[in-house]
Amino acid sequence: MTRISACRTFGALATLALLASTGPLAAQEAGSDAHSGKEGDRRLTGHLRIDPYIEANSIATWQISPGDDVVTYTQLAAGVDASLIGRNNGATVSLRYERTFAHQDEGVDTDSITGLARGYTTIVPNVLTFEAGGLANRTSVDANGRSIIAPLADADLSTHTYSANAGPTLQTRAGNVDVSANYRIGYTRVDGPDFVTTGGQVADIFDESVSHSANVRAGIAPGHGLPVGVGVGAGFYQEDVTNLDQRVRDAYVRGDVTVPVSPTVALVGGIGVEDVEVSSRDALRDTNGAPVVGTDGRYVVDPSSPRVIAYEADGLIWDVGVVWRPSSRTQLQATFGHRYDSETFYGNFSWKPDRRSTFSVNVYDGVQGFGGRLNNALASLPVDFDVVRDPVTGEITGCANSLDGSGCIDGLLGSVRSSVFRGRGVLASYTHQAGRITMGVGAGYDRRKFIGAPGTVLALADGIVDESLFVAANLDGPLGRGNFSITTYANWFESGASDLGDAFSVGTSASYTERVWRGLSARAAIALNMLDAKAAPEELLTASALLGLRYDF
Repeated sequence: MTRISACRTFGALATLALLASTGPLAAQEAGSDAHSGKEGDRRLTGHLRIDPYIEANSIATWQISPGDDVVTYTQLAAGVDASLIGRNNGATVSLRYERTFAHQDEGVDTDSITGLARGYTTIVPNVLTFEAGGLANRTSVDANGRSIIAPLADADLSTHTYSANAGPTLQTRAGNVDVSANYRIGYTRVDGPDFVTTGGQVADIFDESVSHSANVRAGIAPGHGLPVGVGVGAGFYQEDVTNLDQRVRDAYVRGDVTVPVSPTVALVGGIGVEDVEVSSRDALRDTNGAPVVGTDGRYVVDPSSPRVIAYEADGLIWDVGVVWRPSSRTQLQATFGHRYDSETFYGNFSWKPDRRSTFSVNVYDGVQGFGGRLNNALASLPVDFDVVRDPVTGEITGCANSLDGSGCIDGLLGSVRSSVFRGRGVLASYTHQAGRITMGVGAGYDRRKFIGAPGTVLALADGIVDESLFVAANLDGPLGRGNFSITTYANWFESGASDLGDAFSVGTSASYTERVWRGLSARAAIALNMLDAKAAPEELLTASALLGLRYDF
């Protein structure tokens, strides 16, 4: 094959390679492309599914250790699972509301909304789309900022996280020049108990944030006038966190080049300038100079205090990498460079050995707040997925099953500190369908080094590193006249502030559902969960059982 024919073979790959070479922020934006679910579109074009349901369940929870208590509950729930996968529109939504009534005094009545959604709609075919996504979930938290998805959370340690994002994506062409642009606004909020430790110290728990991100790029693919591909792009990111009026600003301009070296391999590189700044205000002080803590357990910001720079990096950025695409089912992009005044590495790998299997890995690096990181993860979710829920609590577990990419969010919720951080990590997932049986496995590692302005109360968090690791797996399908489901998970969290924040949780559950009459089905489930927290004198071990009825309309 001649060099020119190799360039033409790389035409479709070049746009992705150039966009990926613009840095971690743009690479994450690329993952939010509405066309990430297009293979699912071809598979289920025109398919619409809406499944509303109600449930009535009886639950018994036995606290095996410490103590020997049994608490029973009545759980009422209503929800809807819906999906639309078409040529110009696609969406998946799983939303559930439940109310749990305790029968004993030691139990607590609770209610919660959990859900996961992702979708897009076409405004101008093949040019302009509008995307949106959202998450609602409940986790177990403590005053050290540790947050674990587990059904062990009681009312005093239960925190609800809500996140949503939306925005347009443009892809068009002017002659030989490919033009792409996107904008996304995101909002995240954490609602939880008022965290003040026994010593009167405030807990560093995230409240809410609003983020804005925008990227634009123009480039020429290899073989269109030049043997190499060239492009120029710019991006802007800002996140405003209500805790002490923290703010992240990141703007860059860069050029990049793609050099095909074979029909399946290209080298990519880029260089540019970037300006990153993290700042905040100090807490309001009382007459003794002590920071004022609000009724929600968070510091009260002093709006009249000057904005203090916590972190800044400006100047030259660069990266080099490789893109490998031996077929439409396999793709690798790996990049190494210099950003944030230090080395950076990011990339992704996706492999679809057949139509019923997919494996993906994503490596990320960026300076953001809790809300911004979660917004990026939601924007990278595929459009076509199946939510995996705990059969006893109904809560969303670590990963969603999808044949179009990774759907894991577990490790991203591992720490809910309010401080802005530099986050690095990796997420991997595998999904396989064998007939009507679906299997999913996900794992991830997340490391966050927090940033706090000197001379402010956030200086206590500066340099602290929180690390979390998770593994989750599920298996479901038909069994006899009904359907079965098995889920299991393990979470590790290591706090950089104190060993008392370290925790390990593990659990497994199994359920069986059999149709009784028309839309009415009977359900049974069991679960076993363990939480080993350094702050607790003993391990918490519980077993749960559920019997109930469900009606699908």
